[in-house]
Amino acid sequence: MPASSFNHITLDGKMVQLETLDKALTALKKGGYLWLNYVRPNKEALSLLINPFGLHPLSIEDCLNENQIPKIEEYPRYTFLLFNIINYNQGEISIDEADIFIGADFLITVTGHNSENQQLLTNIEHIIRQHLENIKQGPAFFLHLILDHIIDQKFTIIEMLEEELDNAEDLILSDMPSFNPATLLHMRRNLLGLRKSLFHEREVLVKICRKDCLFIPERLLFLYRDIYDHLTIFFELIETSREIVTSLMEMYLSLINNQMARTANKTNSTVRRLTFITTIFMPLTLLAGIGGMSEWSMMTKPENWRIAYPAFLIAMLVIGVGNYFVLKRLEKKDRESDLPAI
Repeated sequence: MPASSFNHITLDGKMVQLETLDKALTALKKGGYLWLNYVRPNKEALSLLINPFGLHPLSIEDCLNENQIPKIEEYPRYTFLLFNIINYNQGEISIDEADIFIGADFLITVTGHNSENQQLLTNIEHIIRQHLENIKQGPAFFLHLILDHIIDQKFTIIEMLEEELDNAEDLILSDMPSFNPATLLHMRRNLLGLRKSLFHEREVLVKICRKDCLFIPERLLFLYRDIYDHLTIFFELIETSREIVTSLMEMYLSLINNQMARTANKTNSTVRRLTFITTIFMPLTLLAGIGGMSEWSMMTKPENWRIAYPAFLIAMLVIGVGNYFVLKRLEKKDRESDLPAI
């Protein structure tokens, strides 16, 4: 179900939660600024913000569209920012959007369009209450807390992905047959999703740090430079993890090739032995075939078989032994010719 909260940050830094948008607009007249937070809103709820805050209908559509990349857009009365919220559960990355409107006296956040997750709202409210003394500085400081929280969540996911890469490497080295290579492809897809998000968010922070956003004062830019530094570090970690995935794929394929080469070598050795035996016995089989047709009896007369057949067997033995040594000598020469020259 859609949810929303209307909060008035007073001049002395207190956050007062109000029941309706009208009450929030009335409280704004006393000074301070508003924080309006929407979770999975519909178009009608967001359309109510067009007249009071001068929101453009295109920005409202961006809050309801899916699969958008992080960006920053300037409008006369506000700046629109879109950041990605990354959720990681059971090896699956899901991407939600955080749509943020910042003006001179208001901050509007829209989340949860692509998921049922309301964790961002709860955590943000907890963080804000820890900085009640500072949020009175204006919406720009409030925005910094939100962006910093979103980016820190991504670092937690990056650490989890790095741990999975370490586990995959250990499994490849210790028990390669049980490793599923599809795991690496899945990790690479997750890393690509994170890389895409971090790349565009870094570009958004570049624009903020060069003073493109009119509603972020120069005195607070150092806070956004800190977020930019974090994004740069996280982006480099993602690039390193992608290289590790590629290296693990190459290592896995190398181990598979080595295993196949060992199997092929065993097969070749077996075939070589069988060929060796066959080559020795081929002439003997020929002689045995001739002797089996009583050729020796015909040549030496039947009464001389006692001499003919022992002589025949001796000749076969000599030929077999001679073939053995000749083939061994030829095989040794072949091995010597295959050795690399030094």
